[in-house]
Amino acid sequence: MRKQIIVGGVAVGGDAPISVQSMTNTQTCNVTETIAQIHRLEDLGCDIIRVAVPDMESADAIGEIKAHIHIPLVADIHFDHKLAIRAAEAGADKIRINPGNIGGAEHARQVAEICKKKGLPIRIGVNGGSLSSEILQKYNGVTPEAMLESAMGHIMLLNRFDFDDICVSVKASSVPLTVASYRLLYERTNYPLHIGVTEAGTEYAGIIKSSMGIGALLLEGIGNTIRVSLTAPPECEVKAAIEILKALGLRRGYELISCPTCGRCGIDLIPIAEAVEHRLEQMYRVGQAQPQKDISVAVMGCVVNGPGEASRADFGIAGGVNEGIIFAGGKILKKVSMTDLVQELFELIRASDSI
Repeated sequence: MRKQIIVGGVAVGGDAPISVQSMTNTQTCNVTETIAQIHRLEDLGCDIIRVAVPDMESADAIGEIKAHIHIPLVADIHFDHKLAIRAAEAGADKIRINPGNIGGAEHARQVAEICKKKGLPIRIGVNGGSLSSEILQKYNGVTPEAMLESAMGHIMLLNRFDFDDICVSVKASSVPLTVASYRLLYERTNYPLHIGVTEAGTEYAGIIKSSMGIGALLLEGIGNTIRVSLTAPPECEVKAAIEILKALGLRRGYELISCPTCGRCGIDLIPIAEAVEHRLEQMYRVGQAQPQKDISVAVMGCVVNGPGEASRADFGIAGGVNEGIIFAGGKILKKVSMTDLVQELFELIRASDSI
């Protein structure tokens, strides 16, 4: 079994469930905005949040932020080891560094010492765009072997200072490179792995790339915590990450089954499906009364697809001409006017023993 670390009460690795991470895009020193954004991410189901620490003002803000949030906070540090020390002293639950740019072995030692004193894990974050010139020259560019050597060198550096409370990532913007790098790292170490495709792009393309990379690794049993990195609000990252885990059966929640539209479709299916999805999302919001079990809901455009092709769904609707049907467990229950379809569907769901 893979080694386990504890990040502010959240277990990562071992037999712990896959946790979802994101990173704020506020100025960390703007405490009010940062707390508000973290609260929104908590509500969506984020398990661990990371904040940028580019200066001492941001490091000092960590304590106040921590006092008003409910999930562990990770301090993201580059270049200045003093920022890592201050963040650890201020109450961060984990420190993320790239030991290669922290200023040498002595500075890495000081970070390891404060983290050991405070009982904080360190994430070694290796990115394809930040490998040392020596490694790039040795491997003639960014390769899986180059990523592995960089990660192993950083691990050995922290181990030299008797520090082993480590999580590791080897991210690249290329899906094949990312997957190959994590496969090598998985075979060579027993540390928990933070997985993701870095700099994946804007929301649409980035979700596709992240789903392919993260999904491929998780299907092989590789990965203990995930971040979907998007050029988009962090709320999009959390929602995408949770959908990836749900699709793989690794996180509980609702399943929405909806058909692609075609010439048989008798209703304006897209807004109806979006309305159903929105209401399901509200039902499963963190912090609210949760359904007693996961449910699957189908939104189908015609009676050909529903309930036939969606017979496995717990509940569903299918369109007709100016009216639709409501079905459950593959059986048609009644016909309903088009304007009442969504409302009556959720009245049925709430009246069942699923809630």
